[in-house]
Amino acid sequence: MIQFYGYFRSSSAYRCRIAFNLKGVSYEFRSVHLRKDGGQQKSPAYRSLNPQALVPTLKTGAFHLTQSLAIIEWLDETQPGPKLLPHEADLRAKVRAFAQVIACDVHPLQNLRVLDYLKADFGADRAALDAWCRRWITDGLSACETLLSEYGSSPFCFGEHPTLADICLVPQIFSAQRFGVDLGAMPRLRAIHQACEALPAFSEAHPKRQPDWES
Repeated sequence: MIQFYGYFRSSSAYRCRIAFNLKGVSYEFRSVHLRKDGGQQKSPAYRSLNPQALVPTLKTGAFHLTQSLAIIEWLDETQPGPKLLPHEADLRAKVRAFAQVIACDVHPLQNLRVLDYLKADFGADRAALDAWCRRWITDGLSACETLLSEYGSSPFCFGEHPTLADICLVPQIFSAQRFGVDLGAMPRLRAIHQACEALPAFSEAHPKRQPDWES
């Protein structure tokens, strides 16, 4: 049985939930609350699995793995179900590049530990933190809109089926909405988000549908 350590609001954990659903893979969920007890991710027991003290973490038997993109690619390579990365090398690279814009450049700047640092060391209040997040999310998603301009009106980022790109996009749209980002100039992303949310694999992965959800 696969054990999956995550948190309902974590974009990284959200990505993995979508991937599990698309692949039809069941798992045992273990909540790691990022606020309770001073941050449960900082406990010695959890750090023994994930030395970064971040979510998510996957564990099966003696094998454990951190980092959402690595977890998703491991699932794609080891589990049956639809492929999450294209077979053709050039398109596969495009999908990875798009996903990394979000996972490597946009998401880290809105990570809880970054926001806590800005608050504690630079005195940023809630309004300043929200403005910070809006700035970097807007920049990143605007670039994503342009990156997809050559792919016309396909329902998903890179064709007729969801890939790693869509898996990364949907949680980032959730964060954009949470921080009040104006998506009006991003019709392609909004259309893709709507197409994804129509699929149970995406809608059932939404933070509000998780057992550890808090309003």
